[in-house]
Amino acid sequence: MTRQVLHEQIVQKQSFLCVGLDADIHKLPKHLLTERDPILTFNRAIIDATSDLAVAYKPNLAFYESLGIRGWESLQHSLEYIPSECFTIADAKRGDIGNTADMYARTFFKTYPFDSVTVNPYMGKDSVTPFLAYEGKWAIVLGLTSNPGAADFQYFEGKDEKLYTHAIKKMASWGTPDNLMFVVGATRADEIASIRALVPEHFFLVPGVGAQGGSLSEVYKHGANGEVGLLVNASRSILYASSGKDFAEAARAEALRMQQEMAALMAG
Repeated sequence: MTRQVLHEQIVQKQSFLCVGLDADIHKLPKHLLTERDPILTFNRAIIDATSDLAVAYKPNLAFYESLGIRGWESLQHSLEYIPSECFTIADAKRGDIGNTADMYARTFFKTYPFDSVTVNPYMGKDSVTPFLAYEGKWAIVLGLTSNPGAADFQYFEGKDEKLYTHAIKKMASWGTPDNLMFVVGATRADEIASIRALVPEHFFLVPGVGAQGGSLSEVYKHGANGEVGLLVNASRSILYASSGKDFAEAARAEALRMQQEMAALMAG
């Protein structure tokens, strides 16, 4: 999917919502556990309830890989069910070099037709560039993450700048705003404006709004650009808004609340 098409979806839906399909078999509504594929049934219901409100879906692969072949089958069928106009993200955080990186890219762009994949850039340029070789596909590299452990490395300060600042500037030179996005955590609101100044045209994938406590309005205030340039992810707050038979209705209500706030922010 091109940047223009993604932006058109954002404008059309008045939304920059990404729904994280982190379907935990241990948290699914109990009545679904008798289904042949409980995760697929759950995901389909969530997608049906939110696809007019969301512009992107992001399955976190750990929730599927942990179930072995059954999980991979659930992932494939869930991906096939997502409407074609929605941007898809394989939240895999792969990070390797050489032929291994090539195979990871082939996995998520050929075997599974995702639009993008999250990439851990710790091993440097040759761990990212294989994902940039596919036209219309995106690498979403970790920039500044929302977890507490981000302080262990990302805030290390060298002579002139913090490590995450150096990394973002370096990574921006490997790709373009048409094939490279950055993960920037919503709980890092103070830093979002400075990161936007470094990479004014790139999209940000922003986790941490919702269950992690990040502020949507602060993210928009400091991170939006002329094309909005944001995909704000919500997972638990939408998926598990209810644990009962009304889980899909509750998920829609939460997604609608977020979409309406996004529309108001976009309207100025």
